[in-house]
Amino acid sequence: MEQMHTIALEPSAAPYNKNEEEEKKSILREYRALLRGLKDRLKRGDKGLLRRAFEMSVEAHKDMRRKSGEPYIMHPLAVARIVVEEIGLGVTSSICALLHDTVEDTEITLEEISRDFNPQIAKIIDGLTKISNVVDLKADTTIQAENFRKILLTLADDPRVILIKLADRLHNMRTLDSMSREKQLKISSETTYIYSPLAHRLGLYEIKSEMEDLAMKYTQADIYEEIARGLKETKRDRTRYINEFIKPVKEELAANGFEFEIYGRPKAINSIWNKMRKKHVTFDEVYDLFAIRIILKSEPEHEKEDCWKVYSIVTNFYRPSTERLRDWISVPKGNGYEALHTTVMGPNGKWVEVQIRTARMNEIAEKGLAAHWKYKEGAANVPESKLDSFLKHLRDILNNPDTDTIDFIQDFKLDLFTEEIYIYTPKGDMRVLPKGATALDFAFDIHTELGMHCIGAKVNYRLVPLSHPLDSGDQVEVITSSKQTPSEDWLRFLITAKAKSRVKNYLKEDKRKIAEDGKKALKLKLDHLKAPMSQNNLNEFLSYYKKSSPLDLYYAIAVGDIDLKDLDNFALYGDKLQPPGRELKQEIKNISPEEEALKQKPGKGAELIIFGERSDRILYKLAQCCQPIPGDSVFGFVTSGEGLKIHRTDCPNAAQLLANYGHRIVKTKWAKNKEISFLAGVRIIGLDDVGVIQKITNVISGELKLNMRSMSIDSNDGIFEGTIMVYVHDREELNNFCNKLGALEGINKIERIENAEG
Repeated sequence: MEQMHTIALEPSAAPYNKNEEEEKKSILREYRALLRGLKDRLKRGDKGLLRRAFEMSVEAHKDMRRKSGEPYIMHPLAVARIVVEEIGLGVTSSICALLHDTVEDTEITLEEISRDFNPQIAKIIDGLTKISNVVDLKADTTIQAENFRKILLTLADDPRVILIKLADRLHNMRTLDSMSREKQLKISSETTYIYSPLAHRLGLYEIKSEMEDLAMKYTQADIYEEIARGLKETKRDRTRYINEFIKPVKEELAANGFEFEIYGRPKAINSIWNKMRKKHVTFDEVYDLFAIRIILKSEPEHEKEDCWKVYSIVTNFYRPSTERLRDWISVPKGNGYEALHTTVMGPNGKWVEVQIRTARMNEIAEKGLAAHWKYKEGAANVPESKLDSFLKHLRDILNNPDTDTIDFIQDFKLDLFTEEIYIYTPKGDMRVLPKGATALDFAFDIHTELGMHCIGAKVNYRLVPLSHPLDSGDQVEVITSSKQTPSEDWLRFLITAKAKSRVKNYLKEDKRKIAEDGKKALKLKLDHLKAPMSQNNLNEFLSYYKKSSPLDLYYAIAVGDIDLKDLDNFALYGDKLQPPGRELKQEIKNISPEEEALKQKPGKGAELIIFGERSDRILYKLAQCCQPIPGDSVFGFVTSGEGLKIHRTDCPNAAQLLANYGHRIVKTKWAKNKEISFLAGVRIIGLDDVGVIQKITNVISGELKLNMRSMSIDSNDGIFEGTIMVYVHDREELNNFCNKLGALEGINKIERIENAEG
């Protein structure tokens, strides 16, 4: 049997048309379903509290509707059900979920909630209110990054806040159909940028997978539907194969007296797409579209032994790949995940992934953090887990007032998704670090002071430099010197958020001291020129010297990188300095290129038509990172100094831009214009046969009459691989070109290049 993920191929949401009576029935049905989910957890008095929270929420939201047209109360009810059924939280969290929007959107105050319920519930709702506007379209980058920081602070303080927020976000993603295209893109990008990595780090794999799949549905709709259709079409064959695979294993497990569940489960759509991209294969060539999962009912003291017995039974029938064995029972992952994973050769020469875990491990795998705490509460003297130490480490970094928020978010995201390695101290204590961590990262992980004064390390008794990358199983001894201080060079090879933030803070403090001299020198120069040290003049200097902050400017002056004699060439208009060569008109208006572009952004609901009647109003460029062409789904991004840049919505940088710089995004669409050509690239792989190059050039120049900019072909052992850069009018023409090449004999694979050069 196969347990399926939900695959959405449906068009936009159907229009909402329920009458008042039907609405009341729907609301009560949802509320009763919530009570059923909590049945085993209700203590005396809980039902009354829940009823009060439900009635308070109904009353507060009575005149509000969602974009879909349904009563707003359906949203808090849905969030509460996700919190209970999919995350496994209890009554307190359900009450908070029911009331999570009341303080922000209605007249209800935290004081009322504290009085009617208790201060703990009020505190959680306060946390939810503070992080509710993570994407504020008008907010600048720093404010949005600060919001992310708030999310992480609440996670370190009371993890229930972020778990309810994840449920809120999951329901918003499930109901995104009724939103505008602009909102769909922004919310999807923000989800992949911060919420799905958090769900992953907290062990909520089901939620993480669904969030990524739903985000992909809106940012890469064509690919999403193609893979979803492929999964649907191959379901019958897959089910037949799974039944054939599990039959002998099932019989043997039953004969050995195990209580168990065994089933096949398809991989998430986004996970399949990542494999296709990484390995440059088509959907039909992805061999592991599903995994076999075996879940045992086992006593805690026999769990490890039972899982290995099951592994032995599976590998008696099917030959395992030794490189693909993962033992997360002996050493669980940082988010608490425990299981045995192996890949075996199944019937018909197909590799099959098998996951073996107990019911307890399965609950932790699906409900993550919540299940982890549940088991922790039920046992005495449980040692601190990696999840606890992760939260402690997070609290430690976030409470440092000097942490640069934007940098921290970038570094922290890297920590969230990387694989882990296990390193040992000289005394044999184990530390968990992200894959690729260096000897210096290890030193900072032990203690900040150790990292600050580290001059080298001994790895397995061999002397190595600070930048030496560590492998799992290494034993590391840190060597220090009191004379050592951090240098900027360290940031090139450090990879952990903790180490980077500590070094950046130290360097910033050092830089700040030196910059003070530069600030004084600039003030003296401006006094001499009889010009004030105003924000306007500072902005002019930053733009002229291409510096990103006043600190960088003062520092460059202090160390002699900037000669203040240049200011003698500036012209003074009133109290405003104007750089040489600048037109007076722009100076008098006092608008930077970025502000000028933002000023010309289309109004709310309007779209900028690229290469159409409005395109002459804003300077635009096509982003080199994704090379958009007409027909691609795109958005505009207002840059500093380079006007508008057009990116594809599936650009590698899209999630970061849309999540962090909402105020600079411009809705864009293509005008129909067959006179302009765009550079696009394709990668091609095939059999190196006589005349293959001639066939390719015949298609380009003869059949399709396309202009080719370049072609490079490399041949090795009878296989050729190459790239072709051509000029096309739109995506349709590029697809036609790829189809024609694909039809040639000996051509195995063609794919569009994500980031073409030039």
